[in-house]
Amino acid sequence: MASVFLTTTALSANAFEIFGKTFFESSKDQADAVPDPVAYETELSVSTGSKELTDELSAASLLVQQQAKPPSGEPGLIARALSDRERLIAKLYGDGRYGGTVEIKLAGVPLETALEQSNLPDKRPVKVMILVHPGPVFTFGNVSVSTREGDLSSDPSFWGLASGDTAASGKILSAEKRMVSVLRGRGYPKARIAERRITADHATKTLDVALVASSGPKARFGPVAVNGTEITDPDFVVQQAMLPEGGVYSPGDLARARKRLNDLGIFSSIRLVEGDIAGPDGTMPVTIEVSERKRHVIGAGASWSSTEGFGVEAYWRRRNLFGRGELLSIEGSVGRIGNASLEDQEYSARIAFEKPGVFGPLTSFSTSLEARQENPDAYKSRTITYDAYLNREFTEQFKGRAGAEVFYADEEDAFGEDEYLLIGLPADLTFDNRDDKLNPSKGVFAALFAEPAYDTLNSNGMGFVKGTVSSYVALDDSKRFILAGKVSAGSILAPSVEAVPASRRLIAGGGGSIRGYAYRNVGPRVNGEVTGGRSLIELSGEVRVKVTDTIGIVGFVDAGNAYEDSVPDFSESLKVGVGAGLRYFTPIGPLRIDAAVPLDPGQDDPDFALYVGLSQAF
Repeated sequence: MASVFLTTTALSANAFEIFGKTFFESSKDQADAVPDPVAYETELSVSTGSKELTDELSAASLLVQQQAKPPSGEPGLIARALSDRERLIAKLYGDGRYGGTVEIKLAGVPLETALEQSNLPDKRPVKVMILVHPGPVFTFGNVSVSTREGDLSSDPSFWGLASGDTAASGKILSAEKRMVSVLRGRGYPKARIAERRITADHATKTLDVALVASSGPKARFGPVAVNGTEITDPDFVVQQAMLPEGGVYSPGDLARARKRLNDLGIFSSIRLVEGDIAGPDGTMPVTIEVSERKRHVIGAGASWSSTEGFGVEAYWRRRNLFGRGELLSIEGSVGRIGNASLEDQEYSARIAFEKPGVFGPLTSFSTSLEARQENPDAYKSRTITYDAYLNREFTEQFKGRAGAEVFYADEEDAFGEDEYLLIGLPADLTFDNRDDKLNPSKGVFAALFAEPAYDTLNSNGMGFVKGTVSSYVALDDSKRFILAGKVSAGSILAPSVEAVPASRRLIAGGGGSIRGYAYRNVGPRVNGEVTGGRSLIELSGEVRVKVTDTIGIVGFVDAGNAYEDSVPDFSESLKVGVGAGLRYFTPIGPLRIDAAVPLDPGQDDPDFALYVGLSQAF
């Protein structure tokens, strides 16, 4: 089932905000929020007449981009104009133009004059004229790179400053940043650019650059202190940070420490402050400054799909339960609202506990108890599940867990009514190096799950295995065209399909499987009713196109099926669904709307299906 979560914040009786966009708010409402607003109109022109350069400068200009947000009083307009001149000159430098000029007039008064007299003609809106003389493009002339201490390449081209190339200021700043980064990566935390000499020769239109870096002393991590904790045990923070006291300074260690602390979910801000280097061995203390988040969290959400109807869910969480990152969660949900009677709706209730750092900072313990009623077209299931896991982070990308599970099910399906009590030992491994979990453009996600189990009520042994791999490739540097693919396969080793609880059988169809088909409605059937199978294969491919910074379109193909035997025999061909979708990119992930059509619909499958969710489909 696809899901959509919307958070709204009231602004006034006639205005509201979603995803940072304000609707039904008049320009008068905005103007009234600024004391003594001064309306103005801006015209920007470039002496060369270049439309491309005019567009670039207009995009960089505050006076152009913020015309709808009047400044406060004439001093506010003058201040905006002063800031704008600096921005436009910086933009010219960024293009390698060091002989350009920017002239700004406010109501016909030159900016310098307006600054002196602080008074403009009374006519409103104020006419603002910006005239840019861009000047010629400079190239790099003589370039030298050196270090007072340490060892860096003295080849300017290595740092992107080759003689004869366009002398864009950004290239110089990038080179400086790389030089400092390399030195810091070699154990010199106080590395800096000690000297920068830049000379523009307007006769030859060249820019001479001399950069001198200073590494400073080499350092080792010293004692780690913690500031800002109220509930959290400071020793726990030090443990989770895993900064190697006595080890050579490394920015990577600091970045990993920050990520581990952030992943705890108990801090709203984290700063790692590097102290002074002292002593013969270059010891540098580190102070971890944190702000704790509110401990109680209450949330709610809604879900909808055209095949499953509406669903609602809510949760309560208590962070940092005992001061060492523990999390207690109580969750509940109701599904199929409007598509089923009250008795046949879907329900779930779950309580879960997580404790990080049980056997060192890379391990955690989690346990949960859940009661659930599921009621897809294929079966009706009431289950109670208790599980407990030991989780381990092997690397930033590679994680795993292993544990135990007790699973009770009372189910009705095409085979009749039966009860099951499974004792299992589940384990899974995941690898994830995607650049963005909600909207990836590169990387791989892979997951493998396995669980041997024994049904104590029916004396049947069985084993569950399922694997998923998805990959992402950007076709252009700006990542506007992305190919995404996913393959999933599963198998159950059991005496028969009937021996496996219906809710654990492999069944395809729905928003997370084959879009266009009804939820869990693709697989082996008995007397026309889906029973599910012991093997499954699913394939998905998408072409994702970012049309603007906020709007994207997607074309996709899904295929798959489930089979009676433990190994797919392809006695039934793969079911295929095709469709297209719209994406609206928000700060918390893309809002997704997908419409899909089943090419080979079966019993109970719709003519088409619509899915709404947050994040990409996979």
